[in-house]
Amino acid sequence: MSTALYTEIPNANRFTGKLLIDTAMGSFLGDKRIRLLEAIDKSGSISQAAKAVPLSYKAAWDALDDMNNLAPQPLVIRSAGGKHGGGTELTAFARRLIALYRALEKESQLALEKLSGNLDQGGVCAVDDFRQILRRMSMKTSARNQFAGPVVAIKDGVVDTEVTLQLSPSLALTAIVTRESAETMGLTVGRDVMAFVKASSILLLVGDDSRISARNRFSGSVTAIHQGPVNAEVSLSMPGGHHVITAVITCDSVRRLALVAGAAVTAVFKASSVFLAAID
Repeated sequence: MSTALYTEIPNANRFTGKLLIDTAMGSFLGDKRIRLLEAIDKSGSISQAAKAVPLSYKAAWDALDDMNNLAPQPLVIRSAGGKHGGGTELTAFARRLIALYRALEKESQLALEKLSGNLDQGGVCAVDDFRQILRRMSMKTSARNQFAGPVVAIKDGVVDTEVTLQLSPSLALTAIVTRESAETMGLTVGRDVMAFVKASSILLLVGDDSRISARNRFSGSVTAIHQGPVNAEVSLSMPGGHHVITAVITCDSVRRLALVAGAAVTAVFKASSVFLAAID
């Protein structure tokens, strides 16, 4: 389905909106991300596309990582060559999404204009009530890692329930939630669910250490390291280049682990560190 984010035009009881695509994969595609994809398609460069949106280079990469994590197919392909030694191009799937978004955007605006007219007939109070509802419905999460996939296994315990999601044919994620939460969300095998993991909850391992008890272990390679005064954000690309996992560790840990782009690393996090949200 599709929803729209609405804003009121000053001194007028009407609304204009920007479309947000909400599918079984979760809410992941909005106006700014669509413009980023369109700019990449035009320039073949993420840095140029980021300037055109505008976004910071890092924000653009983060957006692409999030979209690739939630989409059933990759949206962008990183290729060799290009002005800076590498280029980026859209997949056919991404172009179909853009076309879908633009078509829905046009229809959504027509419907919104009609709705605004109906609200106007109800008076200012009706518009104010509508605005309040929209504000309450707006929700964002601070979790850096967002994934989506169907539930493939549920194991009930006395208090907790173990839930496994299939993110890709070779990638599964396990979460532990209370039985009450599982029942409230109506979790069943086959239902699409979103999973959120804070970057600070992820540990990074170099080499094999089978003694760790954490349930989730994802092996990949370092694609980016953004260092701050104390901590660093490290992004890992999983096999296939579809999913990306980001961890926040200290800069001392980056040096101690000798982390560099291309290094093989395993991201580890507890099942209890995963937050689930059911997709209606």
